[in-house]
Amino acid sequence: MNEHRYDVVIVGSGAGGGTVAAALAPLARAGRKVLVLEKGPRFRDDEFTGRELEMAGALYEDAGGFLTADGTMTLAFAHAYGGSTVVYTGTSLIAPERVIRDWAVPGLSHGDIDARARHYIAENNVQYLPAGRINDNNRLFVTGARAAGYEPEQFPLNLRGCLGSSLCNLGCPNQAKQGTHRVQLPAAEREGVEVVTRAEVLRIAAAGADDAGSHSGAGRDAGVGSDGRATLHVRVAEKRPGGKGAPSEWAPGEHTIRADMVVVAGGSIGSSALLLRSGFGERLPRLGHGFTCHPAHILVAEHERELTNDVGHPKSFYVDRAVEEGYVLETCMYFPFTTAKNLTGFGASHSALMNAFPRLQMILVLACDRAEDGNTITVDRGGRPVVNYRFAPRTVESMVAATRASARIFFGAGALRVHAPSANPPLIERGDADRVDELIDARHFLPGRISVSAAHLMGGCAMGRDARDSVTDGFGRVHGLPWLRVADSSLFPDSLEINPYLTIMALADRVAEGVRADIGARASVPV
Repeated sequence: MNEHRYDVVIVGSGAGGGTVAAALAPLARAGRKVLVLEKGPRFRDDEFTGRELEMAGALYEDAGGFLTADGTMTLAFAHAYGGSTVVYTGTSLIAPERVIRDWAVPGLSHGDIDARARHYIAENNVQYLPAGRINDNNRLFVTGARAAGYEPEQFPLNLRGCLGSSLCNLGCPNQAKQGTHRVQLPAAEREGVEVVTRAEVLRIAAAGADDAGSHSGAGRDAGVGSDGRATLHVRVAEKRPGGKGAPSEWAPGEHTIRADMVVVAGGSIGSSALLLRSGFGERLPRLGHGFTCHPAHILVAEHERELTNDVGHPKSFYVDRAVEEGYVLETCMYFPFTTAKNLTGFGASHSALMNAFPRLQMILVLACDRAEDGNTITVDRGGRPVVNYRFAPRTVESMVAATRASARIFFGAGALRVHAPSANPPLIERGDADRVDELIDARHFLPGRISVSAAHLMGGCAMGRDARDSVTDGFGRVHGLPWLRVADSSLFPDSLEINPYLTIMALADRVAEGVRADIGARASVPV
């Protein structure tokens, strides 16, 4: 068994973990040992080939096919140096004031989130794309939205030197996207923070706790260690022959790490599952609850002429109807395999639409779902995460309303026909454009029969007042476990309504501030 000792261990290297790592660089400079553990590999720049099936298998959990327990929705999240910031499109929006207010987390204000988010807007070079980088898909969205009575807004994006490859979801091959793998993690490593990849944390317990039992009871005494330090049990994977990514910085095998403080930032599903299989569920009854995810459809419409969508940035505009109708519409571009699996139907009609791929306009519809008691993250007997999710009636209504709005936008942009999964039949011809509200209806929304996906995974370790209503306080400190913190989207008490990237970074910055203060107070380390 390989044994190690660190002052702070960060689990995960995405928007949360990468931000914490950079913010704790002063501790590393002062001689403290700070470690980041990342389950995925570190990729070379030339390994981002843009080949859909190849990159999906290398970057995403279950190659992008991770399903909810009943198989009705696909959840997309990445494992890599940089986490899901490697594969998201770079949209960088500040959380709405109304959302943070409604969360009602003691000590958390919108002003604080806003100020911290603006720091990362500057650090990550967030900007608006110039007109020359806007492709046909985005221009048609603007035209159609205005024709349908909506006012589109342009996305601010964290880019530097974008060449318009449109490969964002497969990892930018031009190093343009300013995720934590490009900005925060390299900065942290330059200051002495250590990053170990291909390292999966199996469980966490307080030093001295009985963690030798099963997953369900492994942490029943967690938090009672005599010196308050944590023990992490880690498995480092060996690189498979011919696989992508560099070998781990540590030898493959089992490792034990002792640390004064642990920051868990493995994402909504990863962090919740880790704490559950570590046995913290008994003392934290809300652990795994409050999962939300912005359920989404990829909608397409066929035009008469070919249009540019596979060049330029794929996501430049959106329409925000979160307050009025509970949804957001975004421009998007997905590759043939992903598009094909999101289209309803089989056989000739499906083939005809895919053959029209160069002429397809695309819109992503996102429903602003709400935390529901039955939507939870659990673990199976092997400790793997299980996501239980049912579509609430209001979520279905939001998705139907979003599909109707998208159809109006498509036809307003001149489309010949629109594919709408919650319509029967799902293909609506231009001649029926005035029947959109009639044809697209909630009774046709059949979970398991239509394709629904999600990538904005939130909740599971919600912030709040105490262990009766939440898992952590407003600074990510786990109730009753002063050495354990959470710093990712699992902290959200409810849906954010927008891309969570900047909000995760702002909350992670708060978490890191608390860690610096606690470590500094213990040993008078200048931070």
